[in-house]
Amino acid sequence: MNGIHDMGGMDGFGKVEAELNEPPFHESWEGRVLAMQRAMGYAGAWQIDHGRFAQEALPPQVYLASSYYRRWLLGMESNLLERGYVAPDEMAAGHALRPAKPLNRKLTTEVVQKGMARSSFYRQQQGPARFKPGDRVRTKNFHPQTHTRLPRYARGKPGMIELIHGCHAYPDSVAVGQGDNPQWLYTVVFDGRDIWGPDADRTLKISIDAFEPYLEPA
Repeated sequence: MNGIHDMGGMDGFGKVEAELNEPPFHESWEGRVLAMQRAMGYAGAWQIDHGRFAQEALPPQVYLASSYYRRWLLGMESNLLERGYVAPDEMAAGHALRPAKPLNRKLTTEVVQKGMARSSFYRQQQGPARFKPGDRVRTKNFHPQTHTRLPRYARGKPGMIELIHGCHAYPDSVAVGQGDNPQWLYTVVFDGRDIWGPDADRTLKISIDAFEPYLEPA
């Protein structure tokens, strides 16, 4: 979706200032938010793209005024309400008012240990890859109302297929409850001038991983 989160190439936000020796958390509640978010994922309450989409859907003024983990918190609240794990009156009260909706998986030690491992989104291919390394392609210039992993700055741009990563769960489908819908995933390389204009560094190359539905032959 075209939300305020998609800041690549946007002007007016100032320089990114790195914090020297930045701690993992600035407040203790941030660690608790991370733990709760991971726990709900381990328990099968939602997937990573549901979490991303919930944050992307925050109003711009809320998104910009919120810290990193506050966005996580607000997105988690949205997913809890949407999926019926809490009700609005329970959210307002800050505690349960009725028996909770059961989770898909109990948080056993085995489930948590498995969740701590890096997830794989590889899926069985549903057909042959449309493109191969060396093919010239163009990203589609689309503006979905829901989640997508194609950044706005890279839409409608010519590039070249560099690598094929196999089939993966398609985030655009997962985020809206339409299942994995496996799609081929490619690394696409762009000339910096095609992305940032004729004044960009001539030696600059930009690579993104793009799913097949994002691409068309150039």
